[in-house]
Amino acid sequence: MSDPDLDFQTGESGASTTFPMQCSALRKNGYVVLKGRPCKIVEMSTSKTGKHGHAKVNMVGIDIFTNKKYEDMCPSTHNMDVPTIKRLDYQLVNITDGYMSLMSENGDIREDLRVPDNDVGKEIEAKFEASDDFMVTVLSAMGEECAVATKVLASK
Repeated sequence: MSDPDLDFQTGESGASTTFPMQCSALRKNGYVVLKGRPCKIVEMSTSKTGKHGHAKVNMVGIDIFTNKKYEDMCPSTHNMDVPTIKRLDYQLVNITDGYMSLMSENGDIREDLRVPDNDVGKEIEAKFEASDDFMVTVLSAMGEECAVATKVLASK
């Protein structure tokens, strides 16, 4: 009846990292997968239907993790992948060897996230050196995670 080779000790929820959405339903400042990367749409234009009947949507997006610019064109009736994006706020506890110790709202500590090599990373290190209390906003999509912003904690 059962297969002895199957191992269910660990597993994922099976939730997809992306979901399909019709091209014409996408909006500026929304998210879309361009060239395999999760991007925020910064520019969109629609061309008229041509001889073969499809209106085309031209999109320019900026990668939410690397800030690289990507462009793509797609018929407006076709589907495009939209990344499932999760945004979480953590309180910074410590920085050790370039890795942040972050505490979630329920008190769980995670130490697997590197300080980013950009302006946000410099801002995090500067605020930490000044021993400010602040939150770090972490964006996760398609199996990648990155600190994208900081937010000063309201004084108690």
